Amino acid sequence: MSEVPDAIRAVEATLFAAEEPMTLDEIRDYVGVHIDVAAALASLQDHYGGRGIELVERGKRWHFQTAPDLAHLLRRERDEARKLSRAAVETLAIIAYHEPVSRAEIEAIRGVQISKGTLDVLMEAGWVRPAGRREVPGRPLTYATTAGFLAHFGLQSRRDLPGIDDLKAAGLLDPIDAALEQLTPDQLELESEGEED
Repeated sequence: MSEVPDAIRAVEATLFAAEEPMTLDEIRDYVGVHIDVAAALASLQDHYGGRGIELVERGKRWHFQTAPDLAHLLRRERDEARKLSRAAVETLAIIAYHEPVSRAEIEAIRGVQISKGTLDVLMEAGWVRPAGRREVPGRPLTYATTAGFLAHFGLQSRRDLPGIDDLKAAGLLDPIDAALEQLTPDQLELESEGEED
């Protein structure tokens, strides 16, 4: 068995002991600036590839996780997690696709007001965070997704979010909306005249 370099062992130990996924800079703070953290991470990814645990990067943060094909072995009976309301799911989607986005922009896209509790639920889940204030009158607070959001949904970055064609193919878009998109402007005008009668 070949000897593993101390630099790789230090990065490995740091990640195993970490409570949360870590950035390159956070790892470097523990192991020292003299260690090539990126090279150590690449070596560890190769070493753990195809094993029971793997080293993954999600949102520029690194952590070890159980190999997806073995996750079923570790499942235990537990309380059912509370499902998000439709308002929370819609709000999360708007934030993910339009971040950073203000409360007023979320409401304009959804067409209804959102309760403060909706954003609180998403922040408690660790999926949404305040992202600063917009430099416009009133300086509204904006919201963005977190690294926890990317990790939970298995995304490398927001670019991995499904596009509209992917959502249609999966049957996740409202069939009424899809039918309305197929109508021509003349057909829409006839529909609205029929409603007035």
